[in-house]
Amino acid sequence: MLNIGILTISDKGWHGQRYDKSSQAVRDSLSLLDCSVVKYEIIPDEADIIASKLAEWADEGTADLVLTTGGTGLAQRDVTPEATLSVVDKVVPGLAEAMRAQTFRKTPSAILSRAVAGIRGKCLILNLPGSPRAVGECLEVILPVIPHAIEIIRGEVTEHEAPRISD
Repeated sequence: MLNIGILTISDKGWHGQRYDKSSQAVRDSLSLLDCSVVKYEIIPDEADIIASKLAEWADEGTADLVLTTGGTGLAQRDVTPEATLSVVDKVVPGLAEAMRAQTFRKTPSAILSRAVAGIRGKCLILNLPGSPRAVGECLEVILPVIPHAIEIIRGEVTEHEAPRISD
């Protein structure tokens, strides 16, 4: 069982001006995994608040995976990747690279995402876009490897041959 935190980064959502459809898209996609959402919050697009919340959740040890949604684009206030990079111990570039490469096939603007992934302690942190449709598309790409990644981070496995995806 994986314990998941969902952190929505949205000024409008934080102010109650927009319903958080992205976190629902995360929850819908996670139905494919044996997991439980143990943390959820909406916070504003502020680097220090994002970094603080990511560090807090990772350091508590209750979440194996924290998925952020929002703040990965090119807009001035999009600072989620920078906040994430400021708190992770290791970067896991393949996850974000795979999301961009695969989702680009459906939506060319997907390559504009600046999402990152990394590890803090024993917690994997992964940035997702703010669009509910893009959230689903990105998670479709990476969910097959998430359980294995978490096992490695937890120290439960030392062999790194992940299950193969059929062509």
